Amino acid sequence: MKCVILAGGLGTRIAEESSVRPKPMIEIGGHPIIWHIMKLYTHFGVNDFIICLGYKGYIIKEYFANYFLHSADVTFNMAENQVTYHHRRTEPWKVTLVDTGEHTMTGGRLRRVRDYLDPGEPFCMTYGDGLSNIDIAAEIEYHKSHGLDATVACVALPARYGRIVLDGNKVSAFVEKPQSESGLVNGGFFVLNPQVIDRIEDDQTVWEKGPLEGLAADGQMASWQHDGFWQPMDTLRDKQALSKLWDEDEAPWRLWDR
Repeated sequence: MKCVILAGGLGTRIAEESSVRPKPMIEIGGHPIIWHIMKLYTHFGVNDFIICLGYKGYIIKEYFANYFLHSADVTFNMAENQVTYHHRRTEPWKVTLVDTGEHTMTGGRLRRVRDYLDPGEPFCMTYGDGLSNIDIAAEIEYHKSHGLDATVACVALPARYGRIVLDGNKVSAFVEKPQSESGLVNGGFFVLNPQVIDRIEDDQTVWEKGPLEGLAADGQMASWQHDGFWQPMDTLRDKQALSKLWDEDEAPWRLWDR
């Protein structure tokens, strides 16, 4: 099965980092966040990736073009014009990098990679800035068993601040970062049938608007509820929190090493 990763946005809410690199290339524990996402999918047997490029997409191209250089020891023999890589860490990945336009919306990016998908075969899709310990294989099987055009992972939105519980005018308790009481949100991990792309009109179509709303209205979207870890990297604070989890060897999404 193929996986489409949307990796072309500007990342304006984390401009401290995204001003010099695309958001999916911001590092967690010395690796770009897109690497973490791909390692998660690989853990569940998905190794064929289509990455939708946009803002500073050449940086992502250069990363994969020089993957061995980033992940191995290397000897440069200048006299003989030779490069030798040592202890290469290979990945079972096939990576297709597609320039989908710097100003293209999320739906338009998916529409632009349609020819790289297998006709009639479902595929995964996610964003290049969110980490989770979601069971990808279980979501894929859930999608296949329900026979609908789309499946979305639904998650509870983590609250950013602790909650104070009052008893009259006295504080009776502190609740540290409770889960959102407003219900579930789009977790950004999809399994889709190719015909969903027919709902995308052009480059300016936002996937989360017309296409998703239409699928829901037509009863063609299944919900896969994920109750585990989920965290988008929207701000510098998010990046620091994810880095702390990785550095302390407590990253819940690091399933491939467990």
